[in-house]
Amino acid sequence: MTGENLERMIRLAEEFFATKNDPAQISVDGDTIERLQKIHPATMSEKNDGKGPVAWVLVIPTMREVMEKFIAGEITERDLLMNTPLGGSYNAIYLCSALVLPEHRGRGLARGLVSKAIRSIQREHPIECLFIWAFSEGGEKLATSIAREFSLPLYKRVI
Repeated sequence: MTGENLERMIRLAEEFFATKNDPAQISVDGDTIERLQKIHPATMSEKNDGKGPVAWVLVIPTMREVMEKFIAGEITERDLLMNTPLGGSYNAIYLCSALVLPEHRGRGLARGLVSKAIRSIQREHPIECLFIWAFSEGGEKLATSIAREFSLPLYKRVI
């Protein structure tokens, strides 16, 4: 991610998710990006308008057992990432985050990025379910729409 939109996207993520004040959440840094790419190259996606990202999504394929622990509140989001084995056979996808700059919302950018990422992951892994930890009504609507598109059950962490 580069360009003048990058700083806006970083500020938007911090304002919305407050990851700096919550070590249990995933904070996207160099080490996190490296681990995500080892899990699957489609984990991070962006729509770039030439000035930087205008939409960005993070999806994490994992195992149902890890998902169930996360949904139950037994492990943190960061634990979910670290407990997802590299090179494993994944059957669940965590719809981790979707951010769109305000002036680009309502165009289906996040939905398109998430759909493309899931299709890419499904080519290699038998995905059986989706799960979220919704921070907004928009995030929940996106997840519901994606679950319907792929005919997958959607599980929600409400803790």
